Amino acid sequence: MDLNTLWFILITVLFTGFFVLEGFDYGVGILLPFLGKKDEERRMIINTIGPIWDSNEVWMITAGGAMFAAFPQVYATLFSGAYLALILMLVGLILRGVGFEFRSKSPDPKWRNTWDWLLFVGSLVPALLWGVVVGNLMRGLAIDARMIYWGGLLPLLNPFALWGGLTFVALFTMHGANFLALRTTGEVEKRAQAVAFRAWIAAVVVTVIFVVWAFFATDILTKPGINGLIPAILAAIALLVAGYFVRQGRFGWAFGMGVLTIVFATVMVFAGLYPRILISTLNPAYSLTIYNASSSPYTLRVMTIVAAIFVPIVLAYLAWTYKVFSDRVTGKKMVY
Repeated sequence: MDLNTLWFILITVLFTGFFVLEGFDYGVGILLPFLGKKDEERRMIINTIGPIWDSNEVWMITAGGAMFAAFPQVYATLFSGAYLALILMLVGLILRGVGFEFRSKSPDPKWRNTWDWLLFVGSLVPALLWGVVVGNLMRGLAIDARMIYWGGLLPLLNPFALWGGLTFVALFTMHGANFLALRTTGEVEKRAQAVAFRAWIAAVVVTVIFVVWAFFATDILTKPGINGLIPAILAAIALLVAGYFVRQGRFGWAFGMGVLTIVFATVMVFAGLYPRILISTLNPAYSLTIYNASSSPYTLRVMTIVAAIFVPIVLAYLAWTYKVFSDRVTGKKMVY
């Protein structure tokens, strides 16, 4: 395995970790105004992710940084071409972060309700836009021979990509409901358990449509050699099994199956792209690959050494953090 492929795999792992961890974060934010009927209940919901939401977002920063270092031309093309979409995503993330910090600064119910709905928006918008980004990666972009994207924002909001956004929202909502069923107590737990099954049905419907659409609109599942067909099948199986465990009231297993669904779905996309990273719809020869858009071999070697040292440390710290904050939230000693 060459270093270009290794770093493609590492970036896949980083985005997979981000979607798994930030996925239930977004899901919790989306469900916040609906599962929390009283201020105490909403505070309970927020406190399930209060100690970990910002560390989950670090995965996105790390993935973006790794892409910048390993495949700088991909970073330049994608982030410049999708600049407006990324700005909208950033606005949503800012609203979300400020909401966590500001909602409890005043006891005024209107103040707190306003920030709770801003938390909802700040969770929904990034989840939707991440799906739009992934949908466009699968479908391809208008990239010319100079590795420049032409088109602006509107072509990115095509029906296939928007449906990808709905798929992400549905999967993350299901993921968040299963997480809340594990981490809360009382009425909030009961509501989360009830919502989990309805969210699962919605996730199955939109995901099936998206995968079938992807089969005919892209080559992610059909290209010769490595493609995303097997991971797609595994993701479908995991999603169906998740629904079974939800019906059985075994939400730990349901959450685990939701994790596997997101993992296999992410692998499906990246496996279908490989060795491409950005597909050109103008000419396949203009596509950005792990070879024509990579950093120098020396840079990749240095990055590999650094990653080998620090990635295990970060993963160990992450595991410790989740262990420390693994108890259910009961409504006492709440901060947010």
